[in-house]
Formats: sequence, structure tokens, C-alpha cells
Amino acid sequence: MAEGSGATRRRLSKAERRAQLLDSARDLIRDAGTGEFTLARLADRAGVTKPLVYGHFGDRSGVFAELYREFEERQRETLAVALEQADQSLEKVAHLIADAYIVCSLAEGRELADVVAALTESDELSGVRLEAERAYLAMCRVALESHVGSVDTAALQAIVGAGEALARAALTDRIPEAAARVTLERVIIAVAAAPADSTAAG
Repeated sequence: MAEGSGATRRRLSKAERRAQLLDSARDLIRDAGTGEFTLARLADRAGVTKPLVYGHFGDRSGVFAELYREFEERQRETLAVALEQADQSLEKVAHLIADAYIVCSLAEGRELADVVAALTESDELSGVRLEAERAYLAMCRVALESHVGSVDTAALQAIVGAGEALARAALTDRIPEAAARVTLERVIIAVAAAPADSTAAG
């Protein structure tokens, strides 16, 4: 139903409208990928005017950036809640980090992979991804260093690389979700427990 129809329809707040538009963007990407994504198509899918969509995001890159930021925020929130309940062991922390990474990635579905690919299209979008990744890895560093001492940046990047590859394999049904979680957990334990390389510390 088009925007504004229905005499008794409640007007959405700015935050509610933004959430609705992002939900519609996910649906659109799930159906057709990012290659054909435009703000005009998003407006049509959401049943709103094009100026309203432009006012929220500016351009298609703005939509991709917000989708990725929202995913990373949910991932950090999921991990933070889990870590609050963790016992004092490296194995438990590794399990929680792996579980949060794989479960959140799979919950987003194939559209997340498309958005991540789109983030490589420009320096601006790559910066959005790097900023979100640094915030997530900072959480992982604090959680792991309480058990193993210093964890260098190279080790943290290895966790992200393994997580992305395993989540992608699980999304395409090349490996089971459980195998992805267990394998990432083993990677986290291995790289966290390895002696820090002073030349790679960050």
C-alpha cells in the first residue's frame, strides 16, 4: 500500500521509518542482489516516495553502509551479552566468540555477503567496514587477553578471515553450521594461545 493511504494509518517516527527502509532493503537484496539495487527500487518496495529514501541515506552506498553497521552492532551486542555470562576459561570465550560470529552471519543470510562485497566498491565503504571490524575486534581482544595475555593484531585478523570464510561456506551449504562454529572456535584458541609476534603487534 502506498505511503499516506489509509486515513487512520499512524505516521512512523524517523527511527521507525529508517528501520522499515532497511528491512525493505534486505528483502530487495535477498531477491535480486546488490547489482540492480537502486534507491528508486527501494522506495517502490517500501511504498514510499524517492525523496524520503534519499533523505535517509543519500545514495545506495549509504544504504549498504547502514546495513553493515546495523549487522555489526547486533553482532557486538550478541557477543557482549554472551561474554557477561562466561566462565573464566579461554575455551568458553572462544566458543562464545565463534558462536556469535557464525550465528549472526547466518541469520543475515546471503544478503550480508552481497553487502560485504559491495563495501569494496569505494574507499568510503571500505572505511565503514574497517571501522566496524575494529570495534568488534577490540571486544575480542579484551575478552581473550584476560586469559592469554597480549594478542597481536595479526591474530585478530586471522579470526576475522577464518570467520568470513567459514560463514560463507556454511551459507552456501558446503559445510554444516555446527562445523563452522567448532572450526572457528579452534582457530580462535590456536591464534590466541600462540606467542605474540612483536613485529605484528597493533
